[in-house]
Amino acid sequence: MPRRSCLAIVLAAGEGTRMRSRMPKALHSLGGTSLLAHAMNAAIAAGTMDQAIVVGPDHGAVAEEGQRVAPKAQIFEQRERRGTAHAVLSARKAIAKGADDILVIFADTPLVRAETLSKLRKTIAEGAAVAVLGFKPANPHGYGRLLMRGNELVGIREERDATPDERKIEFCNGGLMALAGAHALAILDRIGNANAKGEYYLTDAVAIARDMGLKAVAVETSEDDVRGINTKAQLAEAEAVLQQRLRAAAMEAGVTMTAPDSVFLSADTKFGKDITIEPNVVFGPGVTIEDGATIRSGWVRARMWVPARSPATMMASPSIAPISARGPSLVRIPLWLLPSRSATVPMWAQARS
Repeated sequence: MPRRSCLAIVLAAGEGTRMRSRMPKALHSLGGTSLLAHAMNAAIAAGTMDQAIVVGPDHGAVAEEGQRVAPKAQIFEQRERRGTAHAVLSARKAIAKGADDILVIFADTPLVRAETLSKLRKTIAEGAAVAVLGFKPANPHGYGRLLMRGNELVGIREERDATPDERKIEFCNGGLMALAGAHALAILDRIGNANAKGEYYLTDAVAIARDMGLKAVAVETSEDDVRGINTKAQLAEAEAVLQQRLRAAAMEAGVTMTAPDSVFLSADTKFGKDITIEPNVVFGPGVTIEDGATIRSGWVRARMWVPARSPATMMASPSIAPISARGPSLVRIPLWLLPSRSATVPMWAQARS
């Protein structure tokens, strides 16, 4: 069977108003990586060949970040905020090129996994025109409900419009969606704005597809996969989820952590074999730890390389710890003061090979 083509449309026009920040929401980071990059990397790992990033006015930095991750990504601007379907149609030129599968994902939903997006694609390959990502939250209050009839999705009901019986439904809309490329524009162009806000909602794609005689389905995933970020508190919650995933993956790959909950990794931290990480270590972005190294308390600086079998000793002490490294370049390792001290500024130690 020939490989199916896939376009990912990444909606990244959020201003970040509720984040109380001048920075666009998509550029806030988890594990040292932007929210936008997390979403894009998941799509790339799910086999996406083309990406279209929808940005807001004057969000050149978001466009730059997107093209850093995927240099060939197409950039589209949504000048007016008229709903999610309107945002997707900002990328009309990319949709019109005719990819087999179209993924609609959000920069502020950065924890979605590649395998989850692959499941959405699989349903499109099996004949669905629309596939919606659903989940069962601990508390469904506020979420749109997915209305199922057997294995088919027949509608999405926003809570404010739901009947008492529909509000009892636990299966909720996660927001992310896949569309069959052959039908995408026909479905999207039929979405209207006859609602209280006068906006074009992507959720209407389900009912429209069914009116066209096409199939819509839902794919269930975990709540963490569709965890959205609108506030700094939600950003912190997502960071905690990401750290648990990163620690679990590192230990599954053979890294020894004596106190995992006290270790904070970057999304791109790389480990060799037989690594030991002692308590209270923070890894900056771009760190590579090679075979046999032991990392002790402290902060491993961004873009640092710890060579094989190097006892990179970082003691949580107000005195500078002895450091030994066999690397080819100067290694600068910040050492934090003991918690009993009032200051929290790093002390720097230098070690030459």
